[in-house]
Amino acid sequence: MDGGVQEKPAARGPAGLRWAYFLVGWVFFALGLLGAFLPVLPTTPFMLLALWAFSQSSRRFHDWLYHHRVFGPSLQAWRRERVVPRGVKAVAFCSMVASLLYVGLRVRPSWWALGAMAGVMLAGALFLLSVPSRPSSAVARGDPLADPPPPADGGAAGGGQR
Repeated sequence: MDGGVQEKPAARGPAGLRWAYFLVGWVFFALGLLGAFLPVLPTTPFMLLALWAFSQSSRRFHDWLYHHRVFGPSLQAWRRERVVPRGVKAVAFCSMVASLLYVGLRVRPSWWALGAMAGVMLAGALFLLSVPSRPSSAVARGDPLADPPPPADGGAAGGGQR
């Protein structure tokens, strides 16, 4: 049942730690599921976190989520292309601004809560701006020898060659 998954998740380590990752995976899955219906919560980032947690705990649930009829295609696209389409970015930015305005003008939380919300949204917006909107031409052509995209930290943490 490989179907595009290039490397199988490890799912090794102490049993207690695997159970913790498994629980974390379901928490992130639940948050992602809520995000499918609530504009304040994103879906794909939580599903990516759930996929990672399942990769540390359960090959079965990792593969289930990766090949899920609804959530699988976006997870597979992220793994393959490492892009966020412009339309998705536009919806995300508009949702963040609308949510911040709604909370600020209607809910009227304390200034620090509104500031924390704005800070989290700013971090999300900066991340979205740092990610390409289209795959590189080699990846778009399906070139199997195309270089994978560089890590988000510029490769410094991996100790790899430059």
